[in-house]
Parts: sequence; structure tokens; C-alpha cells
Amino acid sequence: MLFKLNLLTTMNENELSNLIIGCAIEVHRTLGPGLLESVYENCLLYELEEKGIYVERQVELPIEYKHINLEVGYKIDLLVENKVIIELKSVKEIQPIHVAQLMTYLKLSDKKLGLLINFNEVKLVDGLKRIVNNI
Repeated sequence: MLFKLNLLTTMNENELSNLIIGCAIEVHRTLGPGLLESVYENCLLYELEEKGIYVERQVELPIEYKHINLEVGYKIDLLVENKVIIELKSVKEIQPIHVAQLMTYLKLSDKKLGLLINFNEVKLVDGLKRIVNNI
């Protein structure tokens, strides 16, 4: 298992995103659309951890304003290997504000890649958006 973890930590964002999407597809295939976001979050967390991937859930995201750290309640749904932010939704359709939210999280955390995943789609591929922060 240690070898597996070491291998995963050397993966880049693109390789991790492929693994994440595979896990999300498995969750969606098993559960289908129409459940609460928290259900999908817990199931995706389980799938990722089963693969030996390090995942943090509901990571606090403070905002720095004029050299002051503000704890204002923003949380990253899932942070994978400290490289990829996953923002989960279970909504009718992804809106521009959801994309803007993820882009802001990427900028504030200085991360390069985020995945916006809307589980409330008949085909999960229709609810996937890959967002790149050109740091």
C-alpha cells in the first residue's frame, strides 16, 4: 500500500483528474442522479480513498484581505493530493456562478486544476467541467 501511495503522490494534476473522473463515474453509475450533494461527496470520498488517494474533505479556505486572514466560511468540497480541487453539485444545470466559484477557490488556494462535477445529470459526462487556473 505504501508503494501505491508513493506512486499516487507523484501523479500530476491531469493524471489525478482522470482517476477522479473514473471514481465519479462509478459513484454516478451506482447511485444515479437526484440525491443530495452530501451523499455524492461521501461516496466519492470513499471511492478515492479506496484507490489509495489522499483526500481532504470540507477544507477551510480563508480569504486574505489587506494582510488580514478572514475566516468567512468558504470550504473546498474535496481536495485531492493537495493538487486538485473538486467542487460538487447536484443541481438542474451548472451555472456560470458555479464555474466562477471554483475559479475563485483555485486562485485563493493557489491550485492549478479544479473539477466541477454535477451529479444531477442522466449522463455524468454532461455535468463535468475541468477548470484550469493559469497561475
